[in-house]
Amino acid sequence: MSARQAPRDLRASDADRDRVLALLAEAVGDGRLTLDEHSERAQRACSARTLGELAELTADLAAPSAQPVRLDGSRVIAGIGSPARRDGRWVVPETLTVTAMFSEVELDFTQAILQASPVRLYATVVGGRLRLIVPGQVSVVVTGHVILGRRRGGTTHAGPGAPVIEVRALVAGGEVIVRTPPPPRSRFRFFSRS
Repeated sequence: MSARQAPRDLRASDADRDRVLALLAEAVGDGRLTLDEHSERAQRACSARTLGELAELTADLAAPSAQPVRLDGSRVIAGIGSPARRDGRWVVPETLTVTAMFSEVELDFTQAILQASPVRLYATVVGGRLRLIVPGQVSVVVTGHVILGRRRGGTTHAGPGAPVIEVRALVAGGEVIVRTPPPPRSRFRFFSRS
């Protein structure tokens, strides 16, 4: 996949279409869309080929942070005195600059679309916290300088050929946390008779 491709030009998956259809169903259910509007948008969602086509269908239905597909393409995420978060289905640029000053910044990559490998994340953490949540199939390498702070869960290795996120951090009086979400628990328990 080309790193130069704009997020809106990336191909949409069936899961992306399903997220948009769910928001459209919610909107018709609570009266934000008429039945005709819902029908027209649902047909467009089913035939959409790119993320940009899908994003147009829900832009007027939810706040930017609640969109089923986010295409802001921002290369800078700052939490200065107040928290910042990026999660859900978002397109990760090739390089990303993150600042956490006296606040927490959380980046959840579990549903993210990585445009390149490696993704280079330049982090400055001063008196705050940077929390990275990565799926098990993504490797994370954290390097840099830590002054009166700490790194937890520093490096994860998903195996050869896995996408890589390189974190180059300057941490002063704060922390960088890298974790993978726990595997889903089965709702059923099986007991053996002894």
